[in-house]
Amino acid sequence: MSALLEVEDLRVAYGKVEAVKGVSFTVEEGQVVTLIGVNGAGKTTTLHTLSGLLTPSAGRVRFAGRDLTGMPAHRVVALGLAHSPEGRHIFPRLTVGENLLLGAYLRKNDPAVADDLERVHTLFERLRERRDQPAGTLSGGEQQMLAMGRALMCRPRLLMLDEPSMGLSPLMMKKIMATVAELKAAGTTILLVEQNARAALALADQGHVMETGRIVLSGTGADLLHDDSVRRAYLGED
Repeated sequence: MSALLEVEDLRVAYGKVEAVKGVSFTVEEGQVVTLIGVNGAGKTTTLHTLSGLLTPSAGRVRFAGRDLTGMPAHRVVALGLAHSPEGRHIFPRLTVGENLLLGAYLRKNDPAVADDLERVHTLFERLRERRDQPAGTLSGGEQQMLAMGRALMCRPRLLMLDEPSMGLSPLMMKKIMATVAELKAAGTTILLVEQNARAALALADQGHVMETGRIVLSGTGADLLHDDSVRRAYLGED
């Protein structure tokens, strides 16, 4: 049986500058897979390409056995691949509730939307409390909850999270990563890009280290946590 997501020799360029240089990896159903690396390594560009926001210059992307290469973003979402982007990109003038329902926009007349909304409210009680509040008035951590909740509202087969803890207080970061762990325990398949390499690898079944557009090291999350080069470069250890 093939993996849920298969990325093969993916290449992405901005003009003449190649940002992703032949990346290959897979994500199995139920796994958490993480991409770690410094800023500019190509992690976010990879996620943007998988979700249809960028078109690759070469390579293949297959999701649930279907070729997604070059497919527009709205069709990618409809197939069950959801993206919670870096920077959150919530709609600040809409209410929290309206933002969440936009995540279910493609699920017309689906009675299960109400169940999924309750699930999101259970994961993030603050969103329930602030459902009638303009989203732009939320704190950074609450906006991150909203971005994740909105992505979950499309009931994805694979959830991509890009830097969910960026810019958050240590307490809020702990809450967000605990929620990722809760989603993993519930069987959600996750592709995670995260600046906190220690937290990401602790959750991950598989991890890949990216440098200048290439994957330079791969292994289980536990193996990478104990790899000397990873500890020195990304975990701040000697």
